[in-house]
Amino acid sequence: MRLDLAQFGGSALTDRAIAVPSAGVQPGIPVTYVPARNTILLALALAWAEVLGAQHIFIGANAVDYSGYPDCRPEYLRAFEAMANLATRAALEGRRIAVRAPLVDLPKAEIVKLALRLGVDPAETVTCYQPDAEGRACGACDACRIRKAGFEAAGIPDSTRYR
Repeated sequence: MRLDLAQFGGSALTDRAIAVPSAGVQPGIPVTYVPARNTILLALALAWAEVLGAQHIFIGANAVDYSGYPDCRPEYLRAFEAMANLATRAALEGRRIAVRAPLVDLPKAEIVKLALRLGVDPAETVTCYQPDAEGRACGACDACRIRKAGFEAAGIPDSTRYR
């Protein structure tokens, strides 16, 4: 199955006609909000979890994100979990689904430290809103600035591959 969120548009991340901001995080819902993105992705994960017999779905939503992205808020994640347990055969047969967001309350600096403790090489991860074809970050978008600040606050050199 191929899903292309660009078909919905409505976001700087899915519509090339809308510029990705680079002037800093602004109050309110940013133009990088993708309509229903986490709902779509969680729905796909829910279907797959039910087929696999899995009872946990993990999502990387974070406190910094839920200040501007409504589908990263803890109350949204709880509501999706409640819906999942109303909408699936698994739940009706007693195999409830739990939605877990282990990073939701962690500052970005703590996420950097956790990644390193778990053996994750941050240079192999991408958070940039507009990486190039090689996966190198732009260094200017909000996601890059927030990531850089996380490394700085953690006191750890930023190993992100920038253009």
